[in-house]
Amino acid sequence: MATREWGCSRRAILWGGTLAVLAFGVPAPARAQPKIDPKLVKYQLKPKADQECDRCLHFIPPDGCKMVAGKISPKGWCALFAPKPK
Repeated sequence: MATREWGCSRRAILWGGTLAVLAFGVPAPARAQPKIDPKLVKYQLKPKADQECDRCLHFIPPDGCKMVAGKISPKGWCALFAPKPK
């Protein structure tokens, strides 16, 4: 009943919210997390057994990583290794 005292209805509030979204747009998604320093994840230029960067879920060819900063060797390894799904 409080909405009647103020002269607002649920419909008016929803309509106002819709107009605000149309006028100002939808909020932008959160920024991506910064990449991790290679030293912190024990990055090395050699693979660890059969674990190597080009077989990792995070690897971005030809020499990048979604998680680790800088250039990454496809035959390297770090503690964040996660095998690609088969």
